[in-house]
Amino acid sequence: MPRADDIDVRPITEGEFADWLRAVNTGFLRASPLTEEEIEGRRVRFVEGRYLGAFDHGRCVATFRSFDQELTAVGGAAVPADAISGVTVTATHRRRGLLSRMMAKDLAAAKDRGDVVATLIAAEYPIYGRYGFGPATWMAEWTVDVPRAGLDTRWAGPADGGRIDLVEGEDVRKLGPELHERLRRGLPGAIDRDETWWKTNTGVLRWDPTWKQPFYAVYRSASGEVEGMAAYEVDDTWGDAKQPLNTATVRWLLGTTPAAERALWEYVCSVDWVVKVKSGWRAPDDLLPHLLPDPRAARLTSLADWLWVRILDVGRALEARTYQGRGALVLEVAGVDGLTGGRYRLEASPEGASCTPTTESAELELGPGELAALWLGDESAVRLAALGRVHEGRVGAARKADALLRTSRRPWCPDMF
Repeated sequence: MPRADDIDVRPITEGEFADWLRAVNTGFLRASPLTEEEIEGRRVRFVEGRYLGAFDHGRCVATFRSFDQELTAVGGAAVPADAISGVTVTATHRRRGLLSRMMAKDLAAAKDRGDVVATLIAAEYPIYGRYGFGPATWMAEWTVDVPRAGLDTRWAGPADGGRIDLVEGEDVRKLGPELHERLRRGLPGAIDRDETWWKTNTGVLRWDPTWKQPFYAVYRSASGEVEGMAAYEVDDTWGDAKQPLNTATVRWLLGTTPAAERALWEYVCSVDWVVKVKSGWRAPDDLLPHLLPDPRAARLTSLADWLWVRILDVGRALEARTYQGRGALVLEVAGVDGLTGGRYRLEASPEGASCTPTTESAELELGPGELAALWLGDESAVRLAALGRVHEGRVGAARKADALLRTSRRPWCPDMF
């Protein structure tokens, strides 16, 4: 067994991309041989210096990728983020500190670049807390029993004067980016979608052999403005008595208004032959169940942590978001891997905020992962104190933090990366 020090951890070259990708597929238990189509399709995102690999005698045995991202803070400001993906360690090389070495390299570079946070979506829960990440948004999935939902079976379009149109991928690429920008500016936890995302999700760039062309629906308000869009696919299932029993699976559904969300969900639930609708990844407080006459027709099938965030710059992160109330709070943030730690005084009001180092006594002590969950407004400091994950230096500090930091709607990241 080679020593950990004998394994070379470094950025890969573009010529090593195929070997790196093979290691990614191995780590994610995809054993099928690489195709040239997959290699070239995924090479589009390659950025020199942002793809790390661990090499044992020339073979890539661990992988790590990061890229530039924008994350929406509470109030709509977009903060620069270091998005992490493609993290694997081959089973033959576990417990040798390879992930720790790759993570340390990447986070140090991100902090030097001036990124405010790092983000990832964790396949396994216990791994990333030790690097200062915490679950900052959650997701839910529902399966709707359409016959039970109580919707009007004669539904023929939105009742608000708007309309639904089916469109092609070309139209989605024209209309989608601007719609998504409007949505994410008002949605804490949302991330940006680049041109490659839209091309990949409309079939222009194809590397996944399982990809299937979906249907695309656009909602326009009575004034003609595009306020919503959805992509969905439908299976081909029939009962014994020649009865259609199809399921529509929503890949993504965006609505900048409640009217757009209602119209798109009613449309998908009204498609002929569809008896079940799978919602795809939604916010945990999504409107969907309560848009139905019988909310129990929407059965919750998944509820889990989603976007994990690591605060890299406490001051800039807390100053970037908005606050409904007014107050001050002294935070002691634990340092992890030599990053982030320190004591800060937050002074916040609806007009703005300042967050600066201080020597005052700490009112609330917490780690960067707990701070991330509080920063996006999803978690309760009182709840974290009950769990022993934050500590009050002054009685009532957790309630004070909740009054400043919690949001009326839960943050949500609609995307996987």
